Amino acid sequence: MKKLTVISGKGGTGKTTVTANLAALADDLVLADCDVDAPNMHLLMNPEVIEADIFKGAKVAVKDDDKCINCGLCQELCNFKAITSKFEVDELRCEGCGLCVAKCPMQAFELKLEETGDLYRSKTKFAPMIHAKLKVGAENSGKLVSKVKENAEEIAKVENKELLLIDGSPGIGCPVISSINGVDYVLIVTEPTKSGLADLKRVLKVVKHFKIAAMVAINKYDLNLDLTAEIEEYCRGKDISVIGTIPFSSEIVDAMRQGELVVEYAAKSSVSVAISEIMDNLEFIIDN
Repeated sequence: MKKLTVISGKGGTGKTTVTANLAALADDLVLADCDVDAPNMHLLMNPEVIEADIFKGAKVAVKDDDKCINCGLCQELCNFKAITSKFEVDELRCEGCGLCVAKCPMQAFELKLEETGDLYRSKTKFAPMIHAKLKVGAENSGKLVSKVKENAEEIAKVENKELLLIDGSPGIGCPVISSINGVDYVLIVTEPTKSGLADLKRVLKVVKHFKIAAMVAINKYDLNLDLTAEIEEYCRGKDISVIGTIPFSSEIVDAMRQGELVVEYAAKSSVSVAISEIMDNLEFIIDN
């Protein structure tokens, strides 16, 4: 089994749209949506949820009112202002550091795991799909990403799938690091804008740190041909393959309105042909 993560360095490049269409073209795969902070793969894949689990990924302080004597020491010591004037725990502020647990003279506090997200196993018409959603205000999205990957890998092994296709988060933060950790290849979807090029350079540094083979696809390349050429020149200088360029097309939006992917809706369109060529190049690289 080969593992490929699609990332972007910034939001709005079309990463998830490209990933979904690649999933439609690929054979024998498991799909994982690791953008748990703002997941939207389900909007494109229309998954049928088979199993849902609660994810507990962070600890929060819980107070036993029967033991508390309202001495105020916890409020005085808490660096995160997570203890209110009535000596109650503000769960949104609590970082689970455990200082109140250690210092309370009445041992009125303990740390408990709290629900921070939901984890789903679903089926789509193209592949099994593992996805999740972090609760509002919750943290530790990196842990939830790792759990999504872990579950997806288990299914891929049980069902003897050849490819694990992962839709990563935008940016270069903890969720991105979790989504690319341990994979064989990374495909970076960028766009011909100044911010697109700047963020491509940033995310390539992260990928290089983990010594993962990287490839680039330029989405909406025809919106600025000069910047597309600049991106291609930069990638050549870094010995990174640009495995495809995708034209801007309103057919992608038209397909979404019909609840379809563009490779289904307009299989012979220029954008579908471009995505198919990227899939062919990916398969060649993975197989060799």
